[in-house]
Amino acid sequence: MATDLAPIEQIGIAIMAKAPMPGLTKTRLIPALGAEGAAELQRALILRTVATALEAGIGSVSVWCGPDTQHRLFQDIGSKNPVQLHEQSAGDLGDRMHAALVAATAELPTLLIGVDCPPMAPAHLRRCGECLRRGDDAVFLPAEDGGYVLVGLRRPQAWLFNDIEWSGPKVMAVTRDRLRQSNLTWTEPETLWDLDRPDDLQRWRAISNTAT
Repeated sequence: MATDLAPIEQIGIAIMAKAPMPGLTKTRLIPALGAEGAAELQRALILRTVATALEAGIGSVSVWCGPDTQHRLFQDIGSKNPVQLHEQSAGDLGDRMHAALVAATAELPTLLIGVDCPPMAPAHLRRCGECLRRGDDAVFLPAEDGGYVLVGLRRPQAWLFNDIEWSGPKVMAVTRDRLRQSNLTWTEPETLWDLDRPDDLQRWRAISNTAT
């Protein structure tokens, strides 16, 4: 039967992930977990995030790997899942995020996420994707600590990522100011928390126990 319904616009999901190498990832959690424990946590977070992105089912999924794609975990993910692996670019976090979005948004409007947000669910990604589908220039999920755990763009916006103190508490506030100055439309559907400090481990364990 013929139909006049337009196809639903696909929304890409790009995941920024550092390889789970002891001593090099989740360093602020090493005092609580040890280097090996912090690396194992990073591994669990990467796998959880990839699964969440795939379950959202809104478009293609890519993993932007640091320092490169050769770590065993990344290779395993790439061989077992319909995801694309890419090497992160050089530079600070803002440079790497912008480079990933330049490449990704050339194909599709894209949601860019890290792996540090355990409460992020497929429903969050679907809702943020819908914000871009309806025409918003950008979408964000702010973090409780003043940053954000998701940025979605229809096209690259380099100035959103330049000269920002990424570890500071004003990342989202600075970003809002820049969005207003550029007369861009954006949405913030929900505020979530990210797992970055020892105090966050209790909430992570509660989620992990529920999942198992």
